[in-house]
Amino acid sequence: MLSRVYSCAVVGLEGVIVEVEVDYTNGLPGVTIVGLPDAAVQESRERVQTAVKNAGLHFPRHRIVVNLSPAAIRKEGPAYDLPIALGVIILAGFLPQDSIDGAMFVGELSLDGVVRHTRGVLPMAATARANGYKKIFVAESDAGEAALIPDLEVYPVKTLAHLYDHLAGRSFIEPYLPSTDSLEPLFVPTDFSEIKGQEHVKRALEVAAAGGHNVLMVGSPGAGKTLLARALPGILPEMSIEESLDVTRIFSVADQLPAGTPLIKHRPFRAPHHTISHAGLVGGGNIPKPGEISLAHRGVLFLDEFPEFGSRVLEVMRQPMEDKVVTISRAKGSLTFSANFQLIAAMNPCPCGYYGDSQKPCTCAPVVVTKYQKRISGPMLDRIDIHIEVPRVDYEKLSGNTLSETSETIRQRVQNARNIQTARYSSIESSNIVCNADMRVAEVRQFCQLQAEGQSLMRSAMSQMNLSARAYHRILKLARTIADLAGSEEIQSAHLAEALQYRPKIMMG
Repeated sequence: MLSRVYSCAVVGLEGVIVEVEVDYTNGLPGVTIVGLPDAAVQESRERVQTAVKNAGLHFPRHRIVVNLSPAAIRKEGPAYDLPIALGVIILAGFLPQDSIDGAMFVGELSLDGVVRHTRGVLPMAATARANGYKKIFVAESDAGEAALIPDLEVYPVKTLAHLYDHLAGRSFIEPYLPSTDSLEPLFVPTDFSEIKGQEHVKRALEVAAAGGHNVLMVGSPGAGKTLLARALPGILPEMSIEESLDVTRIFSVADQLPAGTPLIKHRPFRAPHHTISHAGLVGGGNIPKPGEISLAHRGVLFLDEFPEFGSRVLEVMRQPMEDKVVTISRAKGSLTFSANFQLIAAMNPCPCGYYGDSQKPCTCAPVVVTKYQKRISGPMLDRIDIHIEVPRVDYEKLSGNTLSETSETIRQRVQNARNIQTARYSSIESSNIVCNADMRVAEVRQFCQLQAEGQSLMRSAMSQMNLSARAYHRILKLARTIADLAGSEEIQSAHLAEALQYRPKIMMG
């Protein structure tokens, strides 16, 4: 008697239904798993055998074949332990096949039968509902994550014996009821009111937050670049439920959801070290996984010591910065991960850090300064909307007790500007545009019209600053954001002038 149990595989960020077929065949007792399993799936033979025995059930002394269908998709991870064990229990006659109708099963088994956490439960639950399944059985620790998907009964399973008793009708597992309390650790960034001086940098970060623009801060060591970048999440607008689910799905697949946090409600802030590999940054590996740029989706990617990152690492970011997705191609196929992040980069102007400093002289030779600054390629700099110098803060400002605007006050202005943008782009059908930085050429032409005065200012800026077509469009997007912050329907010449002020200054060399 063949038994069939349904589970799910995760390919990229999407789930694929997997049919786990279990049957007897002739030969010596043992378990054979086919259907393109990886090492973790192959090892489930021993886990399942011991877990079934420790659940108080008899493991059949036959040659058992387990087929994971569709066979063309690679199966990885221990999520198939629970469905395989259940298939064996049904095959042995302990449960009828119809006891699992309309249900999906996902979970790793320990030797004593305890059901453990597996990654990617959110996309699996979404796939279950999309394919008409009414119930999903997962580890107790994963129930909150699966319950984010509506119209799906989620059953938290403690042990294999627990599940067997439920399906046999002896004792019942209560469906999981989502808790209204979120256990997500509250990320409290530095408040802008605590940062002394740097008013023009704070203004630039406010504009960046309002329109989702990329920023490069250049300044001598200790000027406050890292502090300002880490304060940015405090002024970003709150995520919508769709954005939260989008981000949580990526963290679930990457197995980086914090314990007890089924839903991520705060915008991600990722700050990888400059020794990161390009696969770690954009994603990859034999079985491609999301990289840091995908984990920063809908949030901030902070790259400190920008020129210290490998040139290849930075160059592979260029296409995702434009397309808002990253496509990883391998011989076996290609996967696409979301990567709509806001880049905040910080760098010193030279190796010693004091080129152009008002108080400390630079000890680097001009050729060394030029070489250092050229580690950041022109095409990469062209993709950054706001270039801002961060000077050192003088003693009077540092020692003063005056507090500037709080992050909450700034965040209200940013939220108002975002609300204007949401209303503006809601009329565009099949649009993924959520802020001004996402605008394509057609939207720039439609929403960034310049008046005669603005056009003459832009014309002279184009010729004097040798701006590329990309830089031209980015300046218009930036001016649109500044106008939104001011509550202006039209882009005034003052808004355009401020946007032009954020272009890079001519560097040495």
